[in-house]
Amino acid sequence: MKLVYVFDAYCGWSHGFSGTLSEVVARHPELPVEVVSGGLFTGSRRVPIRQFGYVQGANAQIAEVTGAEFGEAYERLIADGSFVMDSEAAARGLAALREAAPDRAAELAVELQRVFYVDGLSLSDPATYRKIAEDAGLDADAVVTAFESPGAKAAAEADFRRAAELGVNGFPTFLAVDGEGGVTELAYGRATADEIDERLGAAAIL
Repeated sequence: MKLVYVFDAYCGWSHGFSGTLSEVVARHPELPVEVVSGGLFTGSRRVPIRQFGYVQGANAQIAEVTGAEFGEAYERLIADGSFVMDSEAAARGLAALREAAPDRAAELAVELQRVFYVDGLSLSDPATYRKIAEDAGLDADAVVTAFESPGAKAAAEADFRRAAELGVNGFPTFLAVDGEGGVTELAYGRATADEIDERLGAAAIL
């Protein structure tokens, strides 16, 4: 049995789920966690943020409901509307971090969102991954090299396919997958750690 967290680093609700994810992982060290990037802003959706007029209003709701922090540096980054959220680049970044520390994928996914939504760093910038790696005690040069490699692009595309194969069409989605490939949805959008524990118990997973 393992947990599968399907998120998009540029999804505000995924950022809002970070506290729950961290709590569940801390409560259940016996359950491995697979972290999969979704492709929310790819292709024709990879456009300046001003074209998504709902973002700031949605963020206010997310902060109210989940307590998630949206920092001043993030607000400055998106203020003029020209910033482009590129989920493929973010997925490459997660792949590079995940390769460096597979057992810390959930922790690194949370940090990936924090540096964007709090520190206002672009997830398309190699320097962002250098900072995350250094702060996490990882080999920063290796992470940056991996981020810029063809392997990271292939890993990002594999993540997008994996999300589709799991039937995920929105983020964040938190799943339990058993050894036979059976999938139980534990959360979609938002949930508390207690609610997820109840669902794990109801599914006889715990």
